[in-house]
Amino acid sequence: MNISMRVSIAAMVIALGGSGANAETPTLLAQKPASAETREVLAKPIAPNPEDRRDFDFSKRGFMGTIPAVKDANGRVLRDLTAYDWVTKTKPDTVNPSLLRATELSARSGLFKVTDGVYQVRGLDAANMTVVETATGYLVIDPLMFAEHARAAMDLVYAKVGRRPVRAVVYTHSHGDHYGGVRGVVTEADVKGGKIAIIAPDGFMRELVSEAVIAGPAMGRRAQYHAGSPLEVGPKGLVGWGVALGRLEGASTFLAPTDSVTKTGETRRIDGLDIEFQMVPESEAPSEFNLYLPKQRALLIAETASCSLHNIQTLRGARPRDALRWAGYLDEDLRLYADRSDVVMMSHCWPRFGQAEVKEFLTKQRDTYKFIHDQTVRLMNMGKTPTEIGDELQLPESLAKEWYNRGYYGTVSHNAKGVYDRYLGWFDAVPANLNPLPTVEAAKRYVELAGGPEKMLAAGQAAATSGDYRWAAEVLQKLVFAQSSLEARAALADVYEQLGYQSESGLWRNFYLSATKDLREPKQPQTPAMARVTDTMLAMPTSAYLDVLPTRLDPAKIGDAPLALNLVVSDRGERALITLSNRVLLGEMGGNSDAANATIEAPWMTILQLFSGAPLPELEARSGLKIAGDKDAVERLRSALTTFADFDIVTP
Repeated sequence: MNISMRVSIAAMVIALGGSGANAETPTLLAQKPASAETREVLAKPIAPNPEDRRDFDFSKRGFMGTIPAVKDANGRVLRDLTAYDWVTKTKPDTVNPSLLRATELSARSGLFKVTDGVYQVRGLDAANMTVVETATGYLVIDPLMFAEHARAAMDLVYAKVGRRPVRAVVYTHSHGDHYGGVRGVVTEADVKGGKIAIIAPDGFMRELVSEAVIAGPAMGRRAQYHAGSPLEVGPKGLVGWGVALGRLEGASTFLAPTDSVTKTGETRRIDGLDIEFQMVPESEAPSEFNLYLPKQRALLIAETASCSLHNIQTLRGARPRDALRWAGYLDEDLRLYADRSDVVMMSHCWPRFGQAEVKEFLTKQRDTYKFIHDQTVRLMNMGKTPTEIGDELQLPESLAKEWYNRGYYGTVSHNAKGVYDRYLGWFDAVPANLNPLPTVEAAKRYVELAGGPEKMLAAGQAAATSGDYRWAAEVLQKLVFAQSSLEARAALADVYEQLGYQSESGLWRNFYLSATKDLREPKQPQTPAMARVTDTMLAMPTSAYLDVLPTRLDPAKIGDAPLALNLVVSDRGERALITLSNRVLLGEMGGNSDAANATIEAPWMTILQLFSGAPLPELEARSGLKIAGDKDAVERLRSALTTFADFDIVTP
């Protein structure tokens, strides 16, 4: 959804108010090297256990082959698997060495044999695709984020293992990097015809709609920072996500599940292959399960465990996860599967091999989430605020020394804040934070208090010069919110850049450096003429869409006049009634009103297009749309629906 255009430096200076345009402008906006303070930070030992080389063995074990790139049908490169080759050849002072190590391991891409009949394709996309042999075909688990990448992964399996039909697909949880490539693996006709089952955990569709559609626009914009989407791969830019490589694109697709698992201990037999399921909702995803393959003595733990500390609350935005239940699920894994498992696989990263290794890994991941939960609650109950807890809390050495407990993705700091948020919410009980001034208004008063923008800029620059980057960021961010001069933006960009270089977390680095990019290269947001209709929207229940549509209603545009529209979804055999009450849009499945302003009858795709802004005459002429009654009432609703665009994050 990145529809913004970069502007030239000259145009940017105009956009910034015209001040500061001189021969020094390119230097102000250029990428900077690591400062002396950053080099000093990164020269410190990267972890308590630097001699532990197990990951280097595990990540290459069973390697069968790879490809140089994923391409689309026209030969355009969608993912260059050689883009990260530099991480093994240099040790730049602009990358945290611990994060560099994690990226080196993640860059080991291709097809790997995990154990007899079990394979993983890693590094072609954000997640792993796990492929298990059945009696006459394959079970595909987590078909990646994009169809082209999933197709390339299957082609690699076919080339190295053999061409066999896909018998079933499993989505381990409701995040797009684990289902978006499904059309690269199977066809809609085979799924709808019952030839191929798609198995997912209970609540999958509900949670997918909640995260990917209702909050999708805001989450999508934040996800650009989360993933480092504005950044180029390199020592001063994108170094991955901590648990995966970044920089990829393609077609995100979706096919709805045909089978739902509801409780731990449920089993399925897929073409002679036995699978046991463990339900783990409200852990890494609201709807998630793990799989156990008894014949192969293999546990696929989805994202309940990983090669990094995961997110209790993700920075892209989502409801806080339940750290206590998360630890409980890992404890259950130890009881149910540890003695029966010779390998544990994950939806990201590489497996861990050997029963003793499996037990130790699950134990220490369990204890890490439990420690963060318990100690956050203890400090919370002592009156500490989220910021104080995040700054104070540290794992004990026995847990912190394990590479898989390092904060490459989640961190102890922001996870502690997630635990606090789950129990007590956003308010820290300080009355000044109960009804504060809006961000920009408060920032202007801080600048006034500092004696004006020049003095505040000088204070921020002085803090940066001394290496006090956290304080410099606070000062300069307020200045930028108050008045976005070129000098203020440039100074803040330089500060965020150094914080990014220092970060062990791939996500923290991405946020800092994406902000740096936005400050140096401002964009002109453009609102698209119509919203995009996605595979996810096509697959969602009509009832779910009736929850989504009202979130786009602009009350100032709709007015107070009564409104009622009958909806007939012709290809689904469904009816619904949409009404307006006090500028609130309500949807009722099965509803119908003789007094409605109009009745809309159309196939589901056309209804989605209608409310996404497609021209009405075109839909009536080509898409089977029929409107009986007052078309102006339909247009009144359509014109009051917000079409979302990108928005500013670090600028007013």
